[in-house]
Amino acid sequence: MNYLKYTQYVYLVFSGFFVYDAFSKYSAGDSPWLSAIIAAVSLFMFFFRRSFAKKFENRNNNS
Repeated sequence: MNYLKYTQYVYLVFSGFFVYDAFSKYSAGDSPWLSAIIAAVSLFMFFFRRSFAKKFENRNNNS
């Protein structure tokens, strides 16, 4: 279960990719909204998973 500590960073990588994709679509004149929404959701998931992992770790340390 040690790999779960690092999977939260996958969301951060996806967020960076979709931010780049949104900017490239915006400069090309296309609609960047879907890429921007996916980037925002993946950034939210990064912080959510990070806080959840800290709560889980604190719970295991208290037991």
